[in-house]
Amino acid sequence: MEKAGVFIATDGTTYVDKKRHFWWLSLLIPTIAVAGPLLYQTYQQEIFLWLFFAVVYMLFPLIDYVMGEDTSNPPESVIPALESDPFYARITRLNVFVVLATFIYCAWFVANYSLSYSGYLAVALLAGSIGGHGLNIGHELGHKRKNIDKWLAKIVLAPAAYGHFLIEHNRGHHKHVATPEDPASAQMGESIYRFALRELPGAIMRAHQIEKLRLNKAGKSSLSLHNEFWQAMLLTFSLFIGLVIWLGVSVIPYLLICAFWSMWQLTSANYIEHYGLLRRTLPNGRYEPPQPHHSWNSNHIFSNWALFHLQRHSDHHANATRSYQSLRHFDDLPTLPSGYFGMYGLAYIPWLWFKVMDIRLLATTGGDASKINMLASKRQHLIEKYKMVIQHPTD
Repeated sequence: MEKAGVFIATDGTTYVDKKRHFWWLSLLIPTIAVAGPLLYQTYQQEIFLWLFFAVVYMLFPLIDYVMGEDTSNPPESVIPALESDPFYARITRLNVFVVLATFIYCAWFVANYSLSYSGYLAVALLAGSIGGHGLNIGHELGHKRKNIDKWLAKIVLAPAAYGHFLIEHNRGHHKHVATPEDPASAQMGESIYRFALRELPGAIMRAHQIEKLRLNKAGKSSLSLHNEFWQAMLLTFSLFIGLVIWLGVSVIPYLLICAFWSMWQLTSANYIEHYGLLRRTLPNGRYEPPQPHHSWNSNHIFSNWALFHLQRHSDHHANATRSYQSLRHFDDLPTLPSGYFGMYGLAYIPWLWFKVMDIRLLATTGGDASKINMLASKRQHLIEKYKMVIQHPTD
């Protein structure tokens, strides 16, 4: 690497990362969240506390639409150089402290200002949205090999009370993705609300069982601090108790609402990422390895900058340790009509989600019911409604 953003491979290929400094836009989300309380402190108007949601759910999708998509990829030969540049890791690590600072500031804010129920709720929800941003940071760091990144991932997940995500996602979801056995893969005909009732408790139970099995095989007690599930719970408990001691019991509803809304952000992403997609069952009874077409993708520029290429989800599942700056676009994949910020709002209106996404799902699977992960209770209805075919592969 000769200078910042310019990478030269051993074969002489030169690549300029034009996105390099746009990754700083990941800090825009917590910045906008803090802006609301800061404006309230100046003008004493609670409407500012709801500003964040108007920006995220209305302005961000509009920016995505105007900016369009970017399907460019870094040449494969420069990936080692791109991966080894510490600049990209510094941004994700910095986000850990920004998320924690935002969470603590908002807790202090609700404890020190006389807010209406609506104002209190707004601050708890916007802090929960930043907790969801933290879950995305934890997702990126949790796939890294360095211990510092793994511990930073555990720390940034603590405000969301979702530290078990590292266990469930890495050793559960990545193994069972796009199958009926995966609580984090949404099924066709399943609303996000029904999905949440399956996914949220399912993730906790699977994480607990995975870690218990790991420790049993190692001859260690699952009730010890070797258990990463209990490590995560202890981090959250310590953080929450510390804030209650410092700020008083008035922050308890804030902590609970914030944790729930953080989880809801992850649930929203999980719902979108694999809706209805299904891995083929092989003759030996096992599922085929995850393929790029088992994830929904979006190349919308702005939301990918803000979310560290989370929307290039296919390459992530194919190469889980590959850093965000190296994730690639693939042609002819299941494609979302908008970035995640726009898709969240769509998912929250089930009839509209089904109208938009079921047609796309049928198109990407050729209308073959045997290639679709369908909600069992609606399977026959959906087959008849969309006049699906059912093929039985012989290979």
